[in-house]
Amino acid sequence: MKTKPISITALALLTLLSIKLQGQDSTNFPTIGEVLRFDRKVDSLIAKDAKIEVLASGFAWGEGPVWVEDGGFLLFSDVHRNQVVKWTEGVGAEVYLEPSGYTGHGTYSLGLGSNGLAIDDEGRLISCEHGDRRLSMMVFGEGKRTLVDNYQGKRFNSPNDLAIGRTGRIYFTDPTYGLPDRETDPTREIDFAGVYLLDRIGNVSLITDELRFPNGVELSHDERTLYVAQSDPDNPIVMAYPLDNNGEAGKGTLFFDAKPHRHLGEGNPDGLKIDQQGNLWVTGNGGVMIIDPRGKLIGHLSTGEKTANCAWGDNGSTLYITADMYLCRIKTKVTGREF
Repeated sequence: MKTKPISITALALLTLLSIKLQGQDSTNFPTIGEVLRFDRKVDSLIAKDAKIEVLASGFAWGEGPVWVEDGGFLLFSDVHRNQVVKWTEGVGAEVYLEPSGYTGHGTYSLGLGSNGLAIDDEGRLISCEHGDRRLSMMVFGEGKRTLVDNYQGKRFNSPNDLAIGRTGRIYFTDPTYGLPDRETDPTREIDFAGVYLLDRIGNVSLITDELRFPNGVELSHDERTLYVAQSDPDNPIVMAYPLDNNGEAGKGTLFFDAKPHRHLGEGNPDGLKIDQQGNLWVTGNGGVMIIDPRGKLIGHLSTGEKTANCAWGDNGSTLYITADMYLCRIKTKVTGREF
């Protein structure tokens, strides 16, 4: 007996259902990849039996995860679907915001949704929005408003990722990934890809315009150093910028070069997070690279997938990871900066 082929509409419905149903109340999650240990220091960061668990799947391109402590759930962007997805232990994944980063009409670009997400010191959701080319703020249960959408009167390219300090200062990157034609897009108003500081009273200052593809951004635990990942295939690096008491940056120095480690997997340095011991967890090269405070690669969470971003969650020692179509996590022995 011949089986009836599934229609495109049915396939689309199944995909949507999978986004809602992955995970549910299961505690027996499948695993992916492996933990590679290049230095004995990794044993003090991750238990020898720790696994990379797959919590949900079926996403177009997962990005910008953030843990929401008041509620105990994770939010992350599905950039290409213009959605923010919510994942809760025992419930699974479901669409939380749509649209997430583009409220216009018609075709704009592939990566038009929100990207980096963060929670500020007042518990509000701060989003980097590709399509609407802005940083937005949302009080949970209410609507969004624009925090900033321009530098010196010129619209941003497509804000990508952000880090928020205890002072309320917001550092963010503005590459061209969200523009339809990227660097050559005719609607582009700023002719460089910047890294910026937004202070508490709404002033925007330029940290650097010297990186062609700035991407992930993170603060050290003492907030005296700003780390910026560059997703440039010709220069895949992480830079470090010293910060003064006003949050302004000095001259940057090279912290880590990912080029010698391309054998680990696909992708360039993207999202990054730091733990309270000063280790930097940088996505790229087919997983998450673990870099010690001196800039040495000591381990690799090898997902086998292009891996976009990560965030600390739960009690601060669980690392949540967005790897292409997957949402993953691994339990660690350290605690993230924000906790």
